[in-house]
Amino acid sequence: MQATETPPASGWLGRLEAIFMSVSALAMMAIMLIVVADVFGRYALSSPLSWSYDMIGLYMMVAVFFLALPDTLTHHSHIAVDVFQPMLPARLKHLSLSLGYAAAACVVALIGWGGWLRFSSAWANDDRIASTVALPTWVPYAMVTIGSAVMTLRCLVRVWGHGTALITGTVTPGLEPAPPRADEDGGV
Repeated sequence: MQATETPPASGWLGRLEAIFMSVSALAMMAIMLIVVADVFGRYALSSPLSWSYDMIGLYMMVAVFFLALPDTLTHHSHIAVDVFQPMLPARLKHLSLSLGYAAAACVVALIGWGGWLRFSSAWANDDRIASTVALPTWVPYAMVTIGSAVMTLRCLVRVWGHGTALITGTVTPGLEPAPPRADEDGGV
């Protein structure tokens, strides 16, 4: 099968995924800084941050997870168990991947829809957590909704790409993981 010349993370979807991955990385860095500040305040000053647990659990962890998902899929950085896939004929492999990504798109779209329902309710009711700092609950639901929507789009791009490869025999770059580099040991 031949490949076309379009890189996997090109276009507006790839740029959006890269932005979300940057926000996710910033959230991870913020988690580390908040934890360090909380530990320092707790043990050095006997004054822990009262809001740190809620901020990390409600906002930061959701951002780290849901905003990183689409870019992770784009770069084949997710966990995949490929025992039989290399042995399958190319067309059967593309058929199974197309069906798998279609199922994944449906599941992720349902997660996004649930996030949207929770977001719109929390926004309309100005829901806040019962804590020292009353953080609004719509923010994490918005991140779930946005991250799931972009992940659904990426899955649909994969459905299209594998479906096209199934029909035409032309594989779009980015559908297959890059082969291991020679400098990688590949072992345990």
